[in-house]
Amino acid sequence: MSRRNGGASSAAVFGEVLRHFREAALLTQEGLARQIPCDRSHVARVEGGTRVPQDTFAKTCDELLCTGGVLLRLWAKIDWYPQVEHPDWFERRARMDAEAVAVRAYQTQVIPGLLQTPAYATALFGRRLSDSQDVAERVRARLSRQQRFLVEGGPFYLVVLDESCLRHMVGGPEIMRYQCEHLLAVGRLPNIRVQIAPSNRPEIDRPDTSLSLIELPGGERWVYSESLDRGHFSDDPAVFTQHMRSYDVLRADALSAPQSAALISDVREGYEAHDQPPAARGDLDQEQSQRRQRRGLHRSSPRFPRNRPRPRQQEP
Repeated sequence: MSRRNGGASSAAVFGEVLRHFREAALLTQEGLARQIPCDRSHVARVEGGTRVPQDTFAKTCDELLCTGGVLLRLWAKIDWYPQVEHPDWFERRARMDAEAVAVRAYQTQVIPGLLQTPAYATALFGRRLSDSQDVAERVRARLSRQQRFLVEGGPFYLVVLDESCLRHMVGGPEIMRYQCEHLLAVGRLPNIRVQIAPSNRPEIDRPDTSLSLIELPGGERWVYSESLDRGHFSDDPAVFTQHMRSYDVLRADALSAPQSAALISDVREGYEAHDQPPAARGDLDQEQSQRRQRRGLHRSSPRFPRNRPRPRQQEP
């Protein structure tokens, strides 16, 4: 559990407030869990500051403990992302996102966390985590991490997505369709630009892996990239300058923001067609089959000679 300035984490403060109101209501952890309802261990971990609660949990506790909405208001003020236990490298990246004034990123295969919808993030975490509660925690934390980028005056976020991010299906066509719609929506924010490096442009010099160029207050600048099981950081000015130059060329060679939006719209329509009900697809297939049959009948029908007028002979 992370601590800031030597004090208790925000998650621990939320847990202490919950415990105060629970004990004031003369309820045990098991008694509160029974009324929510949930497992007693969930209440214990929230009070201990090791479990990220959902907003519905805070709201329910407010109602049961007659707090006047204190817990829900406190929950909304907490940036839960740094509270989730990660490997040290990822916790460090989370803290950077909480402070960054600008992030320039290149992403391949999957949509970056700062732009994921709840459904997309749930499907993605569900591939690696078997505990649904752990999945819900990670999703809640990821959405919290996005908040400062999606409000007016948020940090600059410039991202180039390899087209594979759009084509690599996560969770099914419906989830991908809404993810594309979300990309179109956030791309219209003044501080965010989404560009696509199309797959039919092999001449574009893409980085070998996803990476981020992060600017922090005070002029700190970091290069961040990930391998299979760890993150890599560098604050070497020469390394940052090198990657920044390559990134500027990448953005120049990628599709413009309006062109990228058009491609995202096309991909979205493809997922929408893919997600049509079977009956609708059947009607379309039947109509196409009937058209082919009509064309075939027309080609195979017997042909009769036409009585065509002979050309008039000219008068001698």
